[in-house]
Amino acid sequence: ENFPVTICRPSHTYDKTRFPLYGNYTAFSRMKQNKSIIIHGDGNTLWTLTNTRDFAKGFIGLLGNSKCIGEAYHITSDETMTWNQIAETIALAARLELKITHIPAEFITKYDEEWGSNITGDKGYDTVFNNSKIRSIIPQFKAVIPYREGIKEVIAWYSEPKNQLVNSEIDLLMDKMIAEYG
Repeated sequence: ENFPVTICRPSHTYDKTRFPLYGNYTAFSRMKQNKSIIIHGDGNTLWTLTNTRDFAKGFIGLLGNSKCIGEAYHITSDETMTWNQIAETIALAARLELKITHIPAEFITKYDEEWGSNITGDKGYDTVFNNSKIRSIIPQFKAVIPYREGIKEVIAWYSEPKNQLVNSEIDLLMDKMIAEYG
């Protein structure tokens, strides 16, 4: 009661260093090698990706605003995409051919409990947010960086050799799961 708090719910934010698929650069490396990537389920779960610069605009507007104390706000993009569309957007921006293997979360969990729980506890559910509450306090808040543009910064960052860190264990695990499920 005597502790003034405002809760911010950003969902999945990204910047130039954050690739949205499991394995980070490892998944992108697979795409560059024309290898299949894994998308959970049928790939049609809706997801919201918000660029950190867009999130910052909403967050800064809440700072020091006494009207916000005791309230919770979503600060997300209004753009929702399926996991298939996210992968397609990445491939299009990078000018790569896309190969997807759809694998159920339960199968993934048998091989990698952390990856599987990330899907069953989060990424396996549709996430569509309503930003009307934050706009009622900060009318000018609007996420303006579409993922098709934001991913270009990620791809540029990963073009630097020092940022191209492949996790060989995850890469081999993906090969094994694709071979056994495929």
